[in-house]
Amino acid sequence: MRKLTYYVAASIDGFIADPDGRFDFFPIEPDVMALMYAERPETVPTPFRSAVGLAADEPNRSYDTVLMGRHSYTPGLEAGMTSPYDHLRQYVFSRTLTAKDPAVEIVSGDALETVRALKAEPGGLGVWLCGGGQLASQLLPEIDELVIKQYPLVLGAGIPLFADAVAPTTFALESARPFESGAVVLTYTRAL
Repeated sequence: MRKLTYYVAASIDGFIADPDGRFDFFPIEPDVMALMYAERPETVPTPFRSAVGLAADEPNRSYDTVLMGRHSYTPGLEAGMTSPYDHLRQYVFSRTLTAKDPAVEIVSGDALETVRALKAEPGGLGVWLCGGGQLASQLLPEIDELVIKQYPLVLGAGIPLFADAVAPTTFALESARPFESGAVVLTYTRAL
């Protein structure tokens, strides 16, 4: 069975975006980026891969599928990126958006059902939930791993990692990797 990983940037106080949904204030720290490029190069949007030194044909290492909520997808769309991750299968969960690119599947139905089907597919790499506090709340029963790039930043308010009420769910700390920039990459796996 394939694994669903919620891999996301967050503030010290647990927010993935400010109250307006902006997330462009998270620092682009060279030490954290070097880790991302080495371990999860597929998390770099296709249009930016060459600019950061990744080859166009850089192999995916962790994921072959990306899931986005509408608010995670919209900033790229507004910048003209209808297919931000051409090197991955892309699913956007929204009841209001219509397809702008055949490479992006808009899912208006049951998110859990869709993810369960993706996880049940044979072979392949993992599934990456790249953002969306509301979508993360819906998908919590299927999240196998949390990888949180926690930056030394406090927002005080905004969109939390899980934006809606969820059942208490226990995860076990697998690793905590601190960086000179002050960021910490925390990896948790679902406790059995």
